[in-house]
Amino acid sequence: MRASTRRVLIDGPAGKIECAVDEPKGGTSREGKDAARGVALIAHPHPLFGGTLEHKVVQTLARVFVELGYTAWRPNFRGVGASEGTYDEGRGEVEDLGAVLMHANADRPVLAGFSFGAAVQTKLAQSVKPERMALVGVAVKHFEAMPVPADTILIHGEEDSTVLLSDVLAWAKPQDLPVVVVPGADHFFHRRLHILRAIVANSWKQG
Repeated sequence: MRASTRRVLIDGPAGKIECAVDEPKGGTSREGKDAARGVALIAHPHPLFGGTLEHKVVQTLARVFVELGYTAWRPNFRGVGASEGTYDEGRGEVEDLGAVLMHANADRPVLAGFSFGAAVQTKLAQSVKPERMALVGVAVKHFEAMPVPADTILIHGEEDSTVLLSDVLAWAKPQDLPVVVVPGADHFFHRRLHILRAIVANSWKQG
């Protein structure tokens, strides 16, 4: 994403996990302490359909959280890039995210994700108390998505043909969870990434 992006390999339950890490400006104090306001963990889309930490929606989420003052961690799920192991249908992937949080020493992280990654984050949130969540194009029809906190930012494209808006609304309705709909946006927010970025940034500042 940036020239300053660090690539690290950490220990995970299925082997090494490859992560991209971006620090906010002034992310480390003169005393060597982390001066960021917290950790944002961003999960990528489906590993078997080209999902990686380099995905444009994932990079957009990382960029906005860095601008908001967070250290952004983008792991590759098992079997992707330099991450070891094999795809585990969302089960082991939750463990992978937990291992990254433990390595980052994040007590109350921001949990963000796109599509498959967003659904996985809903499962992680059952055992980790997040500061807040930002979920984009949650794959509620293809994977089990758990209830999320009331202040979760939920964003979906009006013309998403991969995960239908009606399915997301049906998932959100019992939770009384508002859904921010981006007019004309498809699943990948083609030509709408700037809108996605602005929604997250503005919601965070207001929240």
